[in-house]
Amino acid sequence: MIKEVAVPLFGMTKCLADAVDLVSPLLANHHLQTAYIAQELAIELGLPWEEQNQLIFAGLLHDCGALSLEEKLNAAQFHWEGQNRHGEVGFMLFRGFEPLARAAGIIRHHHLPWEEGKEIPEAVVPFKSHLLHLADRVAVSIDKKNNILIQSGGIVERINSNKGKMFAPELVNAFQRLAEKESFWLNIVSPSLFGLLSRMAGLMQIRLDNKGLLKLAGLFGRIIDFRSRFTAVHSSGVATVATTLAQLFGFSENECQMMQVAGHLHDLGKLSIPETILEKPGRLSPEEYSIVKAHAYYTFKVLDTLSELEVINTWASYHHERLDGKGYPFRLQEDNLSVGSRIIAVADVFTAITEDRPYRQAMDRPEALRVLNRMSQDKALDEDVVAVLQDRFDDINSVRMAAQADAAKEYHALKPPENPHVKV
Repeated sequence: MIKEVAVPLFGMTKCLADAVDLVSPLLANHHLQTAYIAQELAIELGLPWEEQNQLIFAGLLHDCGALSLEEKLNAAQFHWEGQNRHGEVGFMLFRGFEPLARAAGIIRHHHLPWEEGKEIPEAVVPFKSHLLHLADRVAVSIDKKNNILIQSGGIVERINSNKGKMFAPELVNAFQRLAEKESFWLNIVSPSLFGLLSRMAGLMQIRLDNKGLLKLAGLFGRIIDFRSRFTAVHSSGVATVATTLAQLFGFSENECQMMQVAGHLHDLGKLSIPETILEKPGRLSPEEYSIVKAHAYYTFKVLDTLSELEVINTWASYHHERLDGKGYPFRLQEDNLSVGSRIIAVADVFTAITEDRPYRQAMDRPEALRVLNRMSQDKALDEDVVAVLQDRFDDINSVRMAAQADAAKEYHALKPPENPHVKV
């Protein structure tokens, strides 16, 4: 029996930030850099460490509500004037998760210019939102191809020219003091930036038990899925199907919770895939398919940074491996695939084929079972897991549909109205 895990909240939010930044080289380390700049500003202003922690979490998650690549890249423009839709979505996603509720309030208005928000009460627009705004704009001003010390003066000038307009004068003054230190700039682009942040007082002491981890993983699953109407409820379905199968295989309550977490996280690496590929109605080109195939690898690499997630990671990341060793990305043989990994693989295929996709309609029971049985005969899927699913098909399909219906309601609440409705 596997023991309950205690996962650091900071490490989990860093995993999500890393996955979100995978979608474009222009965004590499953007969330981590924003978090560091926000923390340094907070220290310079003498804010207590609890508020510094809130700003770090807000920095790591601030653009997670940007569900499309276009929105992410638009937000990376210094003089971006679009609607702050992603700030509102981020707020709505994280406000119900108590450890991140205050960070959610900071994220909500992190694109509001100082001159538009300075008269709004602190309870509505926290001063820390303005701090995060400045930190974010500093981060997007960095040209990753050029020497950071050479460009630092230009960044300071740009920030200072917007003093009292985009940015609070007090914050600009604090930033100018920080900017005098070469170490401040070198830390921003340092490979050890994660270590610098993780040494924050109290940050690593915030840990999640299985229930807390499950709730946060569910939020991650929403961020993964909501980028496309065709995948908007996928992880919810996989998590529910996998958990039900785990129960039927005699997994403990603790292990079933871990299985549910793995289901929510199995497609974390899909945040690296442009939505144009996710929603393509026709056959993928070889290049597009290679991008899709990389997602399981990225899931593994992102989660591999946390030793506490070792078991969950293998369950989640091996869902495209095959018993005959012809799967991807690791070409693992049967002996290296645990029952948990096999359950997630079956749950993923079953959920995918019973959903509408851009290239086909959802399969009915006879067609779905033909696909699953053929894949088990071909040693792509475990025949014992497929047999259990076939025996309890109606019950498992019913809980899948219920879980995905709940996820669809959340999708409609968060997604802009012009997007087509989700079918479940």
